[in-house]
Amino acid sequence: MADENTQQPQASSETPERPQRSGGYGGPRSGGGRPGGPRPGGGGGAGREGGGRKFFRRKKVCKFCVEKIDSVNYKDVRTLSQFVAESGKIVPRRLTGVCTPHQRRLSEAIKQARNIALLPF
Repeated sequence: MADENTQQPQASSETPERPQRSGGYGGPRSGGGRPGGPRPGGGGGAGREGGGRKFFRRKKVCKFCVEKIDSVNYKDVRTLSQFVAESGKIVPRRLTGVCTPHQRRLSEAIKQARNIALLPF
């Protein structure tokens, strides 16, 4: 029993030891390559264990695909205004969950509605 505690731990043959590189923001003490250092509490994503978010984030689905809307009409100001921020910017896909083809049609419809003064610039 005493021999087990005094023995050196064996290095695993699966992964060779390599020195860690800095992420580009400062020296080796800069904390994972991010400016500001490591986040307290682990900072993991929704699916990781050991800290991070305490809630489950649902996968965003395209509103137009779910409701089977094929064409995005520039005259439908109520629908278009859901995808325009208060400052007048078009909200990106990663925030709204709209699929790529519908996002393209949506941005064209918003631009058309802006040109005829249905939506603000």
